[in-house]
Amino acid sequence: MFTKTIKAEELPVALERFVHKALAWADQYPLVSYYNPNNIPYPHNGFKHLLAVSAGKPLELDQDNVLDSMRGKLTEQHGLWCGYISYDLKNQIEKLSSQNNDGIGFPLAFFFEPEVYLYFNDSTVTIYSTAQSINTILDAILSTKAPAAGSPEKVQVQQRVSPEKYKANVAQVKQHILEGDVYELNYCIEFFAEDADLQPLPLYLALNKASPTPFSGYMKYNDKYLLCASPERFLKKEGRKLISQPIKGTIKRGKTPEEDAQLQHQLRYDEKELAENMMIVDLVRNDLSRSCSTGTVQVEEMFGIYGFRQVSQMISTITGELKPANDLVDALNGAFPMGSMTGAPKISAMQIIEGLEDTKRSLYSGTFGYITPENNCDFNVVIRSIQYNASSRYLSFMVGSAITYDSNPDQEYEECLLKAQAILKVLAQD
Repeated sequence: MFTKTIKAEELPVALERFVHKALAWADQYPLVSYYNPNNIPYPHNGFKHLLAVSAGKPLELDQDNVLDSMRGKLTEQHGLWCGYISYDLKNQIEKLSSQNNDGIGFPLAFFFEPEVYLYFNDSTVTIYSTAQSINTILDAILSTKAPAAGSPEKVQVQQRVSPEKYKANVAQVKQHILEGDVYELNYCIEFFAEDADLQPLPLYLALNKASPTPFSGYMKYNDKYLLCASPERFLKKEGRKLISQPIKGTIKRGKTPEEDAQLQHQLRYDEKELAENMMIVDLVRNDLSRSCSTGTVQVEEMFGIYGFRQVSQMISTITGELKPANDLVDALNGAFPMGSMTGAPKISAMQIIEGLEDTKRSLYSGTFGYITPENNCDFNVVIRSIQYNASSRYLSFMVGSAITYDSNPDQEYEECLLKAQAILKVLAQD
């Protein structure tokens, strides 16, 4: 392994421009993962600022038995892993199935070990390479033209579910709640475009510029792409410590500091939003307790209000300590999929979701992240994200909200549109 740390002032271009050049250089490879925290302060920090590439093949995971296959490889000596687990891994964790339409075609899980990866911070760039010399990589990056953020010219976005059908389905969820099947359910709808001709990397840069978040990312898996502007962490592992930070509660940003403060205050004391958040906190505590030692699962922060470019969110932080006999795979098995994207009770919610939704979630509400050689990890929740298949030219993104018995269908629909706003804007639809 070759490694070299370069001070930012030693680079012949500004650091931000170097990062963009590195992204364009990386985009020539078939396998790319980029993680960008956007320098946003966040409890337990956001992603590491990391770019990883490989000209080889993904890790060979048994797609019919993903977690056991991962465990087998993670117990051996390994390098950095970059990739994702899609929402439909739920079908292997519980007795569930998914028959809805999938226009993108991502496999159930995907990880690769990069041949080259770069860590960026405010003052340095550190480059790791298993084969090429660092100077060869540096020369290649610096000779690559930096891409500009850009929106596609002709993408006709359609809505899979009409406003009328959406509201009727919310009414169905409320009936399920009344009958005791669930007490909260995350219902999602798809926006899509067919024959979408676009450049994924410039579009990601436009999305990240419009909506910078602490768990932003860009992934290329041959002809399939993820363009992610997620504000939410699913699971971070630091040694024996697990950290989960579910988001439940959303409100628009104000046009003035005074209006913004008033809206955030409104969110912090909204009884429905507080109830939603509390339900999911209880669910996450239960999920973490499956793999953590008794008495170690704690709520570090309840109902924290955090502002992002498009919206303010209510975020809670739950931590725990893994049992001595348990590992990262046990933690994933106990907590996946994340309760903020299902509802509670989780299994009943997921069963109802399959009947209500028209689109297979695939990577949406799955998780994108990385695993270190020490088996630490950081994984986000894939929301506020575009999925794109360059071969079929199919583009998809989904949005949703948590439905409780107190939900107003019109307000829930408006919340979905609010969450879609940044993506529609960069697709030149708004």
